[in-house]
Amino acid sequence: MADKTIFLTFDDGPIPVVTPFVLEQLAAYQAKATFFCVGENLERYPGIARQVLNQGHLLANHTHQHVKAWNLSPAAYRSQIHQCQMALEKVGGTTNQRKLFRPPHGQLTWQHLRMLEPEYQIVMWSTLTYDFDATLSPEKCLAKAISVTGPGSVVVFHDSLKAERNLRYVLPRLLRHFSELGYSFKTL
Repeated sequence: MADKTIFLTFDDGPIPVVTPFVLEQLAAYQAKATFFCVGENLERYPGIARQVLNQGHLLANHTHQHVKAWNLSPAAYRSQIHQCQMALEKVGGTTNQRKLFRPPHGQLTWQHLRMLEPEYQIVMWSTLTYDFDATLSPEKCLAKAISVTGPGSVVVFHDSLKAERNLRYVLPRLLRHFSELGYSFKTL
């Protein structure tokens, strides 16, 4: 039987109210997660970022302004990633760890990928919860997420205002469901 581990990830934060809610839910299940942060949000809310770290979670890079790779030259994209990395370092989020990067919207060209790979480990996902989709009811969002999550899944949530409604419903129920099945939740 495969290892019953799930890797929860949260994109776009840190955001007041939303990220602290996520941290409360994770703590209730002794779950650890990886937070792919937007640099501007790290600069606005460094205290929340430090709270994420203090609770044993991992911070990672999601560009400085949540930009799409397809719209930028490799040099401009690298600048976005570098700015976010500087913000991560300022809050203490990169000490003695490999650099993880998730491209916003999952968009990356081969040219961007070749530029990043020597320095960053690119992390995509196996389960997209669609918590950001306001047309998707919380119940359907949960059912879809559970149906495609299993051992070794990398699950994407968003600690953002846009996703808050579905996130508040789905996250605690997904944690409970998989905890009852004997799963653990770890950082990448």
